[in-house]
Amino acid sequence: MFHGADGENRSPDTELLPSWAEGGPTLLWKIDNIGKELSGYSSVTIQNGRLFTSGSQEGRSIVYCFDLNGKKLWEYDNGPVWTTSHPGTRSTPTVDGEYVYDFSSMGQLACLTTDKGEKVWSRNMLSEFEGENIIWALAESIRIDGDLLYCSPGGKKASFVALDKRTGQTVWTTPSLGEKTSYACPIIIEQDGLRMIITTYAKGMFGVNAANGELLFTFRHDQRYDINCTRPIYRDGHLYLTNTVEQGGAGGVKLRLTVADGNVSLEEMWREAKLDNLHDSVMFLDGFLYGNSYSYRGGVFMCVDWKTGKVQYESGRLGKGSSMTWAEGLIYLFTDHGDVLLIRPNPEKFDVVSRFSIPQLGEGPTWAHPVVVGKRLYLRHGTFLYCYDVAR
Repeated sequence: MFHGADGENRSPDTELLPSWAEGGPTLLWKIDNIGKELSGYSSVTIQNGRLFTSGSQEGRSIVYCFDLNGKKLWEYDNGPVWTTSHPGTRSTPTVDGEYVYDFSSMGQLACLTTDKGEKVWSRNMLSEFEGENIIWALAESIRIDGDLLYCSPGGKKASFVALDKRTGQTVWTTPSLGEKTSYACPIIIEQDGLRMIITTYAKGMFGVNAANGELLFTFRHDQRYDINCTRPIYRDGHLYLTNTVEQGGAGGVKLRLTVADGNVSLEEMWREAKLDNLHDSVMFLDGFLYGNSYSYRGGVFMCVDWKTGKVQYESGRLGKGSSMTWAEGLIYLFTDHGDVLLIRPNPEKFDVVSRFSIPQLGEGPTWAHPVVVGKRLYLRHGTFLYCYDVAR
Protein backbone atom coordinates (compact mmCIF):
# COMPACT_ATOMS: atom_id res chain seq x y z
CA MET A 1 0.00 0.00 0.00
CA PHE A 2 0.99 3.67 0.17
CA HIS A 3 4.21 3.87 2.23
CA GLY A 4 4.63 0.09 2.22
CA ALA A 5 2.96 -2.98 3.67
CA ASP A 6 3.22 -1.70 7.25
CA GLY A 7 2.78 1.99 6.44
CA GLU A 8 6.22 2.85 7.85
CA ASN A 9 7.58 4.19 4.52
CA ARG A 10 10.71 2.04 4.67
CA SER A 11 11.89 -0.10 1.79
CA PRO A 12 13.27 -3.57 2.67
CA ASP A 13 15.76 -3.31 -0.21
CA THR A 14 19.50 -3.77 0.35
CA GLU A 15 22.58 -3.63 -1.90
CA LEU A 16 21.63 -0.15 -3.07
CA LEU A 17 23.89 2.60 -4.40
CA PRO A 18 25.46 4.50 -1.47
CA SER A 19 25.73 7.61 -3.67
CA TRP A 20 24.85 8.69 -7.21
CA ALA A 21 27.00 9.84 -10.09
CA GLU A 22 26.54 13.38 -11.36
CA GLY A 23 23.20 13.47 -13.18
CA GLY A 24 21.75 10.76 -10.95
CA PRO A 25 21.33 6.99 -11.27
CA THR A 26 20.67 5.32 -14.61
CA LEU A 27 17.17 5.89 -16.04
CA LEU A 28 15.90 2.44 -17.06
CA TRP A 29 12.63 3.56 -18.64
CA LYS A 30 9.85 6.10 -18.45
CA ILE A 31 6.10 6.05 -19.03
CA ASP A 32 4.58 9.18 -20.57
CA ASN A 33 0.90 8.27 -20.86
CA ILE A 34 -0.55 7.84 -17.35
CA GLY A 35 -3.69 9.68 -18.38
CA LYS A 36 -4.02 12.37 -21.01
CA GLU A 37 -4.19 15.59 -19.00
CA LEU A 38 -2.68 16.92 -15.78
CA SER A 39 -2.98 13.57 -14.16
CA GLY A 40 -2.70 13.99 -10.44
CA TYR A 41 -0.49 12.94 -7.61
CA SER A 42 -0.90 9.19 -7.06
CA SER A 43 2.21 7.23 -6.21
CA VAL A 44 2.84 3.59 -7.26
CA THR A 45 2.24 0.24 -5.61
CA ILE A 46 4.26 -2.79 -6.73
CA GLN A 47 3.59 -6.45 -6.09
CA ASN A 48 4.33 -9.72 -7.92
CA GLY A 49 5.88 -8.06 -10.96
CA ARG A 50 3.05 -5.55 -11.46
CA LEU A 51 2.89 -1.81 -10.88
CA PHE A 52 -0.35 0.02 -10.07
CA THR A 53 -1.17 3.72 -10.11
CA SER A 54 -3.95 6.05 -11.24
CA GLY A 55 -4.42 9.11 -13.41
CA SER A 56 -6.95 11.32 -15.23
CA GLN A 57 -8.32 10.84 -18.69
CA GLU A 58 -11.10 13.01 -20.13
CA GLY A 59 -12.61 13.72 -16.72
CA ARG A 60 -12.41 10.12 -15.53
CA SER A 61 -10.35 8.48 -12.78
CA ILE A 62 -8.37 5.64 -14.35
CA VAL A 63 -6.55 2.82 -12.55
CA TYR A 64 -3.50 1.60 -14.50
CA CYS A 65 -1.54 -1.65 -14.29
CA PHE A 66 1.94 -1.92 -15.88
CA ASP A 67 4.59 -4.61 -15.92
CA LEU A 68 8.03 -3.78 -14.53
CA ASN A 69 9.30 -2.78 -17.96
CA GLY A 70 6.67 -0.05 -18.21
CA LYS A 71 4.30 -1.90 -20.55
CA LYS A 72 0.61 -1.23 -19.86
CA LEU A 73 -1.35 -4.40 -19.08
CA TRP A 74 -4.80 -2.93 -18.39
CA GLU A 75 -6.74 0.10 -17.25
CA TYR A 76 -10.03 0.54 -15.38
CA ASP A 77 -12.43 3.50 -15.30
CA ASN A 78 -13.26 4.26 -11.65
CA GLY A 79 -15.74 7.06 -12.30
CA PRO A 80 -15.47 10.86 -12.36
CA VAL A 81 -12.24 12.54 -11.25
CA TRP A 82 -11.65 15.81 -9.40
CA THR A 83 -11.41 18.59 -12.01
CA THR A 84 -11.15 21.85 -10.07
CA SER A 85 -8.27 23.07 -7.86
CA HIS A 86 -5.28 20.77 -8.44
CA PRO A 87 -7.23 18.39 -10.71
CA GLY A 88 -6.57 14.67 -10.91
CA THR A 89 -6.15 11.60 -8.78
CA ARG A 90 -4.62 11.52 -5.31
CA SER A 91 -4.71 8.17 -3.54
CA THR A 92 -2.43 5.25 -4.33
CA PRO A 93 -3.96 1.81 -5.08
CA THR A 94 -3.65 -0.86 -2.38
CA VAL A 95 -2.81 -4.44 -3.43
CA ASP A 96 -3.82 -7.51 -1.44
CA GLY A 97 -3.03 -10.85 -3.07
CA GLU A 98 -5.15 -11.19 -6.21
CA TYR A 99 -7.01 -7.92 -5.67
CA VAL A 100 -6.26 -4.22 -6.00
CA TYR A 101 -8.33 -1.48 -4.33
CA ASP A 102 -8.66 2.08 -5.59
CA PHE A 103 -10.32 5.01 -3.80
CA SER A 104 -11.06 7.83 -6.21
CA SER A 105 -10.92 11.54 -5.43
CA MET A 106 -14.73 11.53 -5.67
CA GLY A 107 -15.26 8.67 -3.20
CA GLN A 108 -15.63 5.67 -5.52
CA LEU A 109 -14.08 2.62 -3.87
CA ALA A 110 -13.45 -0.29 -6.25
CA CYS A 111 -12.05 -3.79 -5.78
CA LEU A 112 -10.47 -5.17 -8.98
CA THR A 113 -8.61 -8.31 -9.97
CA THR A 114 -4.89 -7.72 -10.37
CA ASP A 115 -4.54 -9.91 -13.46
CA LYS A 116 -7.16 -8.30 -15.72
CA GLY A 117 -8.54 -5.30 -13.83
CA GLU A 118 -12.05 -6.76 -13.67
CA LYS A 119 -14.45 -5.29 -11.11
CA VAL A 120 -15.27 -7.47 -8.11
CA TRP A 121 -17.31 -4.82 -6.27
CA SER A 122 -17.64 -1.05 -6.06
CA ARG A 123 -19.28 1.48 -3.69
CA ASN A 124 -19.33 5.24 -3.45
CA MET A 125 -18.41 5.92 0.16
CA LEU A 126 -19.39 9.59 0.16
CA SER A 127 -22.89 9.11 -1.16
CA GLU A 128 -23.67 5.97 0.84
CA PHE A 129 -22.55 7.43 4.18
CA GLU A 130 -23.73 10.98 3.40
CA GLY A 131 -20.31 12.56 3.37
CA GLU A 132 -19.21 15.73 1.57
CA ASN A 133 -16.03 15.96 -0.45
CA ILE A 134 -13.30 18.10 1.05
CA ILE A 135 -11.79 21.29 -0.33
CA TRP A 136 -9.03 19.56 -2.37
CA ALA A 137 -10.75 16.17 -2.76
CA LEU A 138 -10.21 12.80 -1.13
CA ALA A 139 -6.63 11.53 -0.95
CA GLU A 140 -6.83 8.63 1.52
CA SER A 141 -5.22 5.38 0.38
CA ILE A 142 -7.06 2.26 1.53
CA ARG A 143 -5.76 0.27 4.50
CA ILE A 144 -6.22 -3.52 4.59
CA ASP A 145 -5.98 -5.45 7.86
CA GLY A 146 -6.70 -9.18 7.75
CA ASP A 147 -10.16 -9.61 6.23
CA LEU A 148 -11.12 -5.97 6.75
CA LEU A 149 -10.74 -2.82 4.70
CA TYR A 150 -10.79 0.58 6.43
CA CYS A 151 -12.03 3.87 5.01
CA SER A 152 -12.96 7.35 6.31
CA PRO A 153 -16.06 8.73 4.55
CA GLY A 154 -16.61 11.41 7.21
CA GLY A 155 -20.36 11.29 6.65
CA LYS A 156 -23.54 11.89 8.60
CA LYS A 157 -24.05 8.12 8.80
CA ALA A 158 -20.46 7.24 9.77
CA SER A 159 -17.08 8.87 10.19
CA PHE A 160 -15.12 5.63 9.79
CA VAL A 161 -16.05 2.22 8.42
CA ALA A 162 -14.75 -1.33 8.14
CA LEU A 163 -15.76 -3.40 5.13
CA ASP A 164 -15.31 -7.04 4.22
CA LYS A 165 -12.49 -6.73 1.68
CA ARG A 166 -13.81 -9.57 -0.51
CA THR A 167 -17.48 -8.55 -0.71
CA GLY A 168 -17.45 -4.84 0.13
CA GLN A 169 -20.17 -5.36 2.75
CA THR A 170 -20.13 -3.15 5.86
CA VAL A 171 -18.84 -4.95 8.99
CA TRP A 172 -18.95 -2.05 11.47
CA THR A 173 -19.12 1.73 11.55
CA THR A 174 -17.98 4.56 13.81
CA PRO A 175 -20.76 7.12 14.36
CA SER A 176 -20.43 10.55 12.81
CA LEU A 177 -18.15 13.09 14.48
CA GLY A 178 -20.17 15.87 12.86
CA GLU A 179 -17.17 16.88 10.73
CA LYS A 180 -15.81 16.02 7.30
CA THR A 181 -12.96 13.61 6.72
CA SER A 182 -9.43 14.70 5.89
CA TYR A 183 -6.64 13.45 3.58
CA ALA A 184 -4.49 11.02 5.57
CA CYS A 185 -4.37 7.22 5.75
CA PRO A 186 -5.05 5.44 9.05
CA ILE A 187 -2.41 3.82 11.25
CA ILE A 188 -2.96 0.67 13.33
CA ILE A 189 -1.36 0.36 16.76
CA GLU A 190 -1.64 -1.81 19.88
CA GLN A 191 -1.00 -0.60 23.42
CA ASP A 192 -1.70 -2.37 26.69
CA GLY A 193 -3.80 -5.00 24.93
CA LEU A 194 -5.99 -2.50 23.07
CA ARG A 195 -5.77 -2.53 19.29
CA MET A 196 -6.60 0.87 17.81
CA ILE A 197 -7.00 2.53 14.42
CA ILE A 198 -5.96 6.18 14.43
CA THR A 199 -6.47 8.69 11.64
CA THR A 200 -7.25 12.33 10.98
CA TYR A 201 -10.48 14.17 10.33
CA ALA A 202 -11.12 17.77 9.26
CA LYS A 203 -10.52 19.21 12.74
CA GLY A 204 -7.85 16.90 14.12
CA MET A 205 -7.27 13.24 15.01
CA PHE A 206 -9.39 10.41 16.38
CA GLY A 207 -8.96 6.78 17.41
CA VAL A 208 -11.31 3.81 17.32
CA ASN A 209 -11.34 0.27 18.67
CA ALA A 210 -10.14 -2.01 15.86
CA ALA A 211 -12.52 -4.75 17.05
CA ASN A 212 -15.78 -2.86 16.66
CA GLY A 213 -15.24 0.78 15.62
CA GLU A 214 -16.09 2.22 19.04
CA LEU A 215 -14.82 5.80 19.29
CA LEU A 216 -11.98 5.94 21.84
CA PHE A 217 -10.82 9.56 21.62
CA THR A 218 -10.71 12.73 19.56
CA PHE A 219 -8.01 15.40 19.59
CA ARG A 220 -8.66 18.87 18.21
CA HIS A 221 -5.92 20.10 15.86
CA ASP A 222 -7.44 22.87 13.76
CA GLN A 223 -6.36 24.53 10.56
CA ARG A 224 -8.52 27.06 8.72
CA TYR A 225 -8.89 24.90 5.59
CA ASP A 226 -9.22 21.63 7.55
CA ILE A 227 -5.87 20.41 6.24
CA ASN A 228 -4.79 17.39 8.28
CA CYS A 229 -2.86 15.43 5.66
CA THR A 230 0.03 13.94 7.61
CA ARG A 231 -0.77 10.66 9.32
CA PRO A 232 0.00 10.41 13.03
CA ILE A 233 3.29 8.81 14.10
CA TYR A 234 3.24 6.38 17.04
CA ARG A 235 6.23 5.28 19.12
CA ASP A 236 6.46 3.90 22.65
CA GLY A 237 3.13 5.11 23.94
CA HIS A 238 3.32 8.51 22.26
CA LEU A 239 1.63 10.08 19.22
CA TYR A 240 2.92 12.90 17.03
CA LEU A 241 0.59 14.95 14.83
CA THR A 242 1.39 17.93 12.62
CA ASN A 243 -0.29 20.28 10.16
CA THR A 244 0.66 23.56 8.54
CA VAL A 245 0.65 26.71 10.68
CA GLU A 246 -0.51 28.66 7.63
CA GLN A 247 -4.01 30.10 8.16
CA GLY A 248 -4.02 29.39 11.86
CA GLY A 249 -2.78 25.82 11.93
CA ALA A 250 -1.26 24.26 15.02
CA GLY A 251 2.02 22.79 13.74
CA GLY A 252 3.44 19.75 15.53
CA VAL A 253 2.42 18.27 18.87
CA LYS A 254 3.55 15.18 20.77
CA LEU A 255 1.06 13.44 23.07
CA ARG A 256 1.37 10.70 25.68
CA LEU A 257 -1.29 8.04 25.09
CA THR A 258 -2.52 6.17 28.16
CA VAL A 259 -4.80 3.10 28.14
CA ALA A 260 -6.58 2.09 31.36
CA ASP A 261 -9.51 -0.33 31.53
CA GLY A 262 -10.17 0.11 27.82
CA ASN A 263 -10.28 3.91 28.09
CA VAL A 264 -7.79 6.16 26.30
CA SER A 265 -6.49 9.52 27.48
CA LEU A 266 -4.02 11.97 25.90
CA GLU A 267 -1.55 14.29 27.61
CA GLU A 268 0.38 16.97 25.73
CA MET A 269 4.18 16.64 26.03
CA TRP A 270 5.45 19.42 23.75
CA ARG A 271 4.58 21.60 20.77
CA GLU A 272 6.90 22.64 17.95
CA ALA A 273 5.53 24.84 15.15
CA LYS A 274 8.40 24.87 12.63
CA LEU A 275 7.99 21.31 11.31
CA ASP A 276 4.53 22.08 9.94
CA ASN A 277 4.36 19.31 7.36
CA LEU A 278 1.50 19.19 4.87
CA HIS A 279 2.30 16.23 2.58
CA ASP A 280 2.61 13.21 4.90
CA SER A 281 6.41 13.39 4.88
CA VAL A 282 7.64 13.11 8.44
CA MET A 283 9.62 10.05 9.53
CA PHE A 284 10.77 8.71 12.90
CA LEU A 285 14.35 7.41 12.80
CA ASP A 286 16.49 6.49 15.82
CA GLY A 287 14.90 8.93 18.24
CA PHE A 288 14.46 11.86 15.85
CA LEU A 289 11.80 13.19 13.49
CA TYR A 290 12.92 14.06 9.97
CA GLY A 291 10.64 15.94 7.61
CA ASN A 292 9.86 18.96 5.50
CA SER A 293 8.15 22.15 6.65
CA TYR A 294 5.42 23.82 4.61
CA SER A 295 4.94 27.39 5.84
CA TYR A 296 8.13 27.80 7.83
CA ARG A 297 10.74 29.46 5.58
CA GLY A 298 8.93 28.30 2.46
CA GLY A 299 9.74 24.64 2.99
CA VAL A 300 12.96 23.35 4.58
CA PHE A 301 14.16 19.91 5.66
CA MET A 302 14.42 19.58 9.44
CA CYS A 303 15.40 17.27 12.26
CA VAL A 304 13.52 17.40 15.58
CA ASP A 305 14.41 15.58 18.81
CA TRP A 306 11.53 13.17 19.58
CA LYS A 307 12.06 13.42 23.33
CA THR A 308 12.21 17.20 23.71
CA GLY A 309 10.82 18.76 20.52
CA LYS A 310 14.06 20.70 20.01
CA VAL A 311 14.92 21.53 16.38
CA GLN A 312 18.34 20.05 15.69
CA TYR A 313 18.91 21.83 12.37
CA GLU A 314 17.14 23.08 9.26
CA SER A 315 18.25 23.13 5.62
CA GLY A 316 18.04 25.85 3.04
CA ARG A 317 14.75 26.27 1.21
CA LEU A 318 13.76 23.17 -0.79
CA GLY A 319 10.04 23.66 -1.46
CA LYS A 320 6.81 23.28 0.47
CA GLY A 321 5.58 19.99 -0.92
CA SER A 322 8.64 17.72 -0.66
CA SER A 323 8.02 14.01 0.01
CA MET A 324 10.31 11.16 0.93
CA THR A 325 11.00 7.51 1.56
CA TRP A 326 13.78 5.52 3.27
CA ALA A 327 15.95 2.62 2.11
CA GLU A 328 19.12 1.01 3.50
CA GLY A 329 19.83 3.81 5.95
CA LEU A 330 19.28 6.74 3.60
CA ILE A 331 16.39 9.15 2.96
CA TYR A 332 15.25 9.75 -0.62
CA LEU A 333 13.75 13.26 -0.72
CA PHE A 334 11.70 14.37 -3.75
CA THR A 335 11.11 18.12 -3.80
CA ASP A 336 8.00 19.69 -5.28
CA HIS A 337 9.99 21.11 -8.20
CA GLY A 338 11.61 17.83 -9.26
CA ASP A 339 14.93 17.64 -7.39
CA VAL A 340 15.90 14.33 -5.78
CA LEU A 341 18.21 14.31 -2.75
CA LEU A 342 19.89 11.33 -1.08
CA ILE A 343 20.22 12.29 2.60
CA ARG A 344 22.01 10.54 5.44
CA PRO A 345 19.86 10.79 8.60
CA ASN A 346 22.11 12.75 10.92
CA PRO A 347 20.82 14.64 13.97
CA GLU A 348 23.89 16.89 13.90
CA LYS A 349 23.67 18.33 10.38
CA PHE A 350 21.85 18.34 7.04
CA ASP A 351 23.91 15.63 5.34
CA VAL A 352 23.25 15.44 1.57
CA VAL A 353 25.08 12.56 -0.13
CA SER A 354 23.93 13.08 -3.74
CA ARG A 355 21.31 14.90 -5.78
CA PHE A 356 19.85 15.13 -9.30
CA SER A 357 16.79 16.48 -11.10
CA ILE A 358 14.19 14.59 -13.11
CA PRO A 359 13.42 15.66 -16.71
CA GLN A 360 10.89 18.50 -16.57
CA LEU A 361 8.34 16.94 -18.89
CA GLY A 362 5.34 16.55 -16.61
CA GLU A 363 2.97 19.33 -15.57
CA GLY A 364 2.25 20.70 -12.12
CA PRO A 365 4.20 20.17 -8.89
CA THR A 366 5.92 16.85 -8.17
CA TRP A 367 3.77 15.82 -5.21
CA ALA A 368 3.64 12.03 -5.77
CA HIS A 369 5.74 10.24 -3.17
CA PRO A 370 8.91 8.38 -4.24
CA VAL A 371 9.08 4.57 -4.03
CA VAL A 372 12.10 2.24 -3.76
CA VAL A 373 11.23 -1.39 -4.60
CA GLY A 374 13.29 -4.10 -6.28
CA LYS A 375 16.42 -1.89 -6.27
CA ARG A 376 14.62 0.64 -8.43
CA LEU A 377 13.55 4.20 -7.64
CA TYR A 378 10.15 5.25 -9.02
CA LEU A 379 9.33 8.96 -9.43
CA ARG A 380 5.98 10.24 -10.71
CA HIS A 381 5.33 13.63 -12.32
CA GLY A 382 1.92 14.22 -13.87
CA THR A 383 1.41 11.77 -16.73
CA PHE A 384 5.06 10.64 -16.48
CA LEU A 385 6.66 7.88 -14.40
CA TYR A 386 10.45 7.46 -14.24
CA CYS A 387 12.19 4.23 -13.21
CA TYR A 388 15.83 4.52 -12.07
CA ASP A 389 18.32 1.73 -11.34
CA VAL A 390 19.65 2.18 -7.78
CA ALA A 391 21.23 -1.27 -7.40
CA ARG A 392 24.79 -1.24 -6.10
